[in-house]
Amino acid sequence: MPGEISPTGKQHGPGSTPDLRASHADRDRVVDVLRIAAGDGLLTADELDERLEAALSARTLKELAPLTADLPPALVETGAAGAEAKDVVRIEQVHSGPVERAGRWVVPRRLELAVTFCTVTLDFTEAVITHDRLRIEVAMTGKTLTLVTRPGIVVDTDGLQLTHSRIKHRRSPAASDTPVTLRVELVGRKAHGRVVIRPARRTLGERLRGGAGSAATTA
Repeated sequence: MPGEISPTGKQHGPGSTPDLRASHADRDRVVDVLRIAAGDGLLTADELDERLEAALSARTLKELAPLTADLPPALVETGAAGAEAKDVVRIEQVHSGPVERAGRWVVPRRLELAVTFCTVTLDFTEAVITHDRLRIEVAMTGKTLTLVTRPGIVVDTDGLQLTHSRIKHRRSPAASDTPVTLRVELVGRKAHGRVVIRPARRTLGERLRGGAGSAATTA
């Protein structure tokens, strides 16, 4: 009888114990793989949500195994740590659910957004960045395109044509003191809706440590 498949794609032998407890690291590895799979179009948004919920609540390796069993072995084996940036990723959606890239997703060299009346969120807070430049080619109508940055990420919107749309660009106070690690270039056309570029929201503890002066700066 074949052994159980672990979250890393390896089989447990007959003498192994597939009911071993899963650690935080085990769950995090599966979550990373699921997010990358969704970014590659292997999972729908609903499938991703369902599997993420199952992964985060899993108590044993046996519960984690089925969540990645139908994904390419190379992706399961390497996960985010060994993933290579693709040259081009294209996202096409019309009148459907929100498009989101968050967590440890792998930033491509070029991202093509062909989206109509769907919100798009690209969260770079924990993104895997393997190069210094990203070109986002926008062909988007309606709703909001949101880029969540982190220190070291610079966004250039000079090449973006706006039609009945506007840009809200809020920079982090610490951005000027941080070396640039990624330059994001927005080009193409955004019709109706908004483009929002902002740093990640601070936690309550960070806001309290920042004091009133910091709050006045970002207001």
